[in-house]
Amino acid sequence: MNRAHRKLCSSEEWATAVRDRILPWSLDGIELGDDVVEIGPGYAANLRVLVERVPRLTAVEIDERTARQLESDWGERARILHADGADMPLPDASFSSVVCFTMLHHVPTREQQDRIFAEAYRVLRPGGVFAGSDSQMNFRFRLLHIGDTMNVVRPGGLPARLEAAGFENVGVDLHPETGGMRFRAYRPDRPPRP
Repeated sequence: MNRAHRKLCSSEEWATAVRDRILPWSLDGIELGDDVVEIGPGYAANLRVLVERVPRLTAVEIDERTARQLESDWGERARILHADGADMPLPDASFSSVVCFTMLHHVPTREQQDRIFAEAYRVLRPGGVFAGSDSQMNFRFRLLHIGDTMNVVRPGGLPARLEAAGFENVGVDLHPETGGMRFRAYRPDRPPRP
């Protein structure tokens, strides 16, 4: 992330926006269950809300320095792993939900995003939900990402990508004011038919 982006994402202003607007809208109607994985917690704006909502939280952060800071700040309340969300060192079918917020556009390629979707599916219990949100392209968003990785997920194509990973009951919505995208997809609670 560039300097301006790091400053915004680590600010109290952003943490307040996450707490008051982004997570309530992203998770509206979602039951997270008892054991949750957050992919890409970054500077912990989402994590600090999630630790209050769920009994057990595992955060998977790809950046080593950020993971160390998360461990220092939140390690008593959440399990922090320095790992890639596309290759998580977690057991199959073990978690009630997997979430990620405003981070998919930082994943450099569509293929890597699809591997994250497949990993979310792998670690979910049958019936579990994969949910989250991401930003969509606009002028301010483009300016904030000068010099950053910016690989925006297109809402129209996301359902097919999640279904290809094995999910069903996929929903994708755009926020009426901000244009941000939220999604939810469920791991079937029965084995797939041959």
